[in-house]
Amino acid sequence: MEIQAGRTAGSSSDGTEDSDFSADLEHAEAPESARRRSSTRLTRASLRLSQSSQDLKQGADRDETPPRTPTGNAPSSESDIEVSSPSNDLEDERLAKELSLKEAAAHDLSHRPKRRRFHESYNFNMKCPTPGCNSLGHLTGRHERHFSISGCPLYHNLSADECKGKASTRDKQAEERTLSHRQDENRHSTRNQAPTDRQLRYKEKVTELRRKRNSSLNKDQKEKHMDHRQSHGASREPLLENITSDYDLELFRKAQARASDDLEKLRLAGQVSEGSNMIKTIVFGRYELDTWYHSPYPEEYARLGRLYMCEFCLKYMKSQTILRRHMAKCVWKHPPGDEIYRKGNISVFEVDGKKNKIYCQNLCLLAKLFLDHKTLYYDVEPFLFYVMTEADNTGCHLVGYFSKEKNSFLNYNVSCILTMPQYMRQGYGKMLIDFSYLLSKVEEKVGSPERPLSDLGLISYRSYWKEVLLRYLNNFQGKEISIKEISQETAVNPVDIVSTLQSLQMLKYWKGKHLVLKRQDLIDDWKAKETKRGNGKTIDPTALKWTPPKGT
Repeated sequence: MEIQAGRTAGSSSDGTEDSDFSADLEHAEAPESARRRSSTRLTRASLRLSQSSQDLKQGADRDETPPRTPTGNAPSSESDIEVSSPSNDLEDERLAKELSLKEAAAHDLSHRPKRRRFHESYNFNMKCPTPGCNSLGHLTGRHERHFSISGCPLYHNLSADECKGKASTRDKQAEERTLSHRQDENRHSTRNQAPTDRQLRYKEKVTELRRKRNSSLNKDQKEKHMDHRQSHGASREPLLENITSDYDLELFRKAQARASDDLEKLRLAGQVSEGSNMIKTIVFGRYELDTWYHSPYPEEYARLGRLYMCEFCLKYMKSQTILRRHMAKCVWKHPPGDEIYRKGNISVFEVDGKKNKIYCQNLCLLAKLFLDHKTLYYDVEPFLFYVMTEADNTGCHLVGYFSKEKNSFLNYNVSCILTMPQYMRQGYGKMLIDFSYLLSKVEEKVGSPERPLSDLGLISYRSYWKEVLLRYLNNFQGKEISIKEISQETAVNPVDIVSTLQSLQMLKYWKGKHLVLKRQDLIDDWKAKETKRGNGKTIDPTALKWTPPKGT
């Protein structure tokens, strides 16, 4: 049997340490006697056996092929060790020591190649959105790849090598600042003390650098800037040279690199999505909400993975700091438009999509995070939005809303309806549905929601139609009833009434006529639930102050 001796155990072909072999060697199955001789088995002496002795062994063990080691070599037998030359004992002992050291170091994860961690932290299916970029390099000069514009060297008109050079320069400057701060540590307090000589020299240097800057661009520079803008458009950052002083430009570059490094840390921590443009969470008032579906927010916001929103004006922001500054000067405490309903701390505002376009667009983008079938985002002018809020001493907080067309040819009284996740399963959804039918009654119309309904929307509407029908049948004292009368009394579309009766098994066909069965068991169950629930979450028609808009 021929023994392969291309490389020694524990080393790879390129001279680097093979940690996988050393880690797996302990688990190789071998006879008990072979385990005792593991220190001298894989040696050069056993690999230098004569061809004659190998041929004899091949003839003896022709029918049984010995198992191979993780390196591909066949383990030597005890007879191979006995024919080892005594002159190689010293070399055998040295190799055995090296092998034992490698086995001891097999458990140290620091010996593993860095490329393994590299593969774990990067998703190579993602690509940088900048045209012509191969996703290599990073603006900070500290990472091998990037997947967003904020870390793209090409977008910032730089190369990967230039970014690495700038990173080394920044590190040297940081070390110099640290050294200078240590020299000033002997000063007991820097407050209310005169600046040091070093600080004065630095101030003079910065002043001189800013004084040397030209006030305007020359003709060649203007042409270069225009050519760059026409060639790349918004896919590249504008040329920033000669716009400000070199010192201020370098400060701006440092801020860009620092922000890009912070985003990269968030991405590795799983708080920033990689190229999927999927917002995972939103900070809304005192709540942090997990999103359900994708919403077409601008790419620069969607790639962050988390948005911060003002719960009153619905403006979306990138960070907690921006939100805090916005809330300090935001004057909104309730939705725009007219307050048409108020009872207790519950209010409903009518917002015209034409008069308050930005607010309605932000409301639609917010709703798409929790609705699958919503397709309206920016064309909000033909719609009216009815926003329900819950008031406290800080303002009117968004509970939910529904929208309807100003002129619906199919008499849809709801185009889109949403209850915010933090207010779900509290009765607010049925209040919104009841309010939409209350408006239909005032308009003297029969309404129905626009299809298709979401899963949660269909459940809510089925539950509402069931309660309306059971309440009507409980109060009905006559013997004959018609679907048309129920529809006129409740403003529910006849098609919805029939489908609900069929689901409750209260509609039968007998002797050529359709009969409505008054199931007392269902009515009794409904009355028990109503008594237990109370009258907390209901719409009071007398609290509505509204007239139908003109043209509807």
